[in-house]
Amino acid sequence: MKILVGMSGGVDSSVTALLLQKAGHEVIGATMTIWDEVERPHAAAGHDACFGPKEKDDIAAADAVCRSLKIPYYVIDCREQYKKLVLENFKREYLSGRTPNPCVWCNSMIKFEALPRAARAVGLDFDKFATGHYARVEQNQQSGRWFLRTAKDAHKDQSYFIYRLQQEQLARILLPLGEYDKAQIRELAREAGMSVHDKPDSQDFYAGEYSDLLEVKPDFGNFVNREGKVLGQHRGIWNYTIGQRRGLGVSAERPLYVIGFNKQKNEVILGFEEEGLQKHLTATNCVWMDFEPTATPFAALAKVRSAQKPAPVTAKFENGRLEIVFADWQKALAPGQSVVLYDHDRVLGGGIIDETSV
Repeated sequence: MKILVGMSGGVDSSVTALLLQKAGHEVIGATMTIWDEVERPHAAAGHDACFGPKEKDDIAAADAVCRSLKIPYYVIDCREQYKKLVLENFKREYLSGRTPNPCVWCNSMIKFEALPRAARAVGLDFDKFATGHYARVEQNQQSGRWFLRTAKDAHKDQSYFIYRLQQEQLARILLPLGEYDKAQIRELAREAGMSVHDKPDSQDFYAGEYSDLLEVKPDFGNFVNREGKVLGQHRGIWNYTIGQRRGLGVSAERPLYVIGFNKQKNEVILGFEEEGLQKHLTATNCVWMDFEPTATPFAALAKVRSAQKPAPVTAKFENGRLEIVFADWQKALAPGQSVVLYDHDRVLGGGIIDETSV
C-alpha cells in the first residue's frame, strides 16, 4: 500500500513512517507549512509551538528523517487554508468572549483534510494517510461506520483532538501509534538512529502573544467578583480563559480563578475555586461516529479537556443540541471548548460548548 505520512519533525510522526516502512508499505513523507513570516514578525523565534517561526527547523528535521529512511519528502503549502479555517475561527471566538481549541479545528480541517487534498493536487498518489496521533481507528463491520478508540497509552491519548473527523476521513487514515506507549516510540527512534528520539513534544499552539493573532491593542477593563466589586484591571478579556489562575495579578486570601466574562462591560469575573464549579452544559455543532444519540437521556463519559479523566454524565441530543449533566462538579467548563463523549475507550462524538450553568 502507498501511504502518505504527515510529518511534523517530531519523534511520533518519524516513527510512524518507520513502522509503516517496516510493515512493507511504500511511504511518502509530507509536511504542511502554515507559518507566514511576513504576517507574524513578533513571534518568539526560540519558542517551540505548532504555529511559529521554528517551523523551518521542524521541516529540516522531517527532511532528515525521510532521507535516512530513503523515502520521498514534500512540503505542502497550507497557509491560506490555515489562515481561513483555523486562525479566523480562533479570532472570532476569542473576541466573542469564548475559548476555542485551535488544535481541534486544525486536525479536522487542515491536517486530515487540507494537507492530503493539497498533496493530491500537486500530483502525489497514495492509498491512505497516516499521522503520529495516539488513538486507534476501527470499523464496525455490521454498520460499516468508522470510529475512534482511545490509545493504549492513556496519558498520551489524543482522541479528544481528533473527535471531529468525518466518516470519509476516518475511512482513509491510519494511526499506527495507538497500540504503543511513548517510551516505546522513543526507544524505536533511538534504535533507528533518529536524532529526534529525544526531541521534546510541542506544548503550545502559538509562539507569540495571542494579541498578535487577534490583531487587537490592549483594551483595559476591570476584574470583578460576582457581586461586581472591582478587584483590579485587566489588559483585554482575550488574555484570559475560564479556570485560569496564574497571571491575574490580583491579591486575595485564597487563589482566585477566572469564572466568567461580561463582554458588554469588558469585565473578567474572578472567584474562588468553588464559585467556578458547574455541572451543566449545552453543546452544538456536534459530530457522531458509530453512534446514534437520542432525545432520551443516556449515560456516557465526557471530557472537556484532553488531559482530563473522563467523567460520568447523563446526556441527551435533540434538535441539534447536546445537553449534558455531570455526576460531579466540574472546573472550567468554557464556551467555545469541545466536549467529547466516550463509552469506555470508544469515542461516541461530541460538540462545541455553547452554554454552561450550575
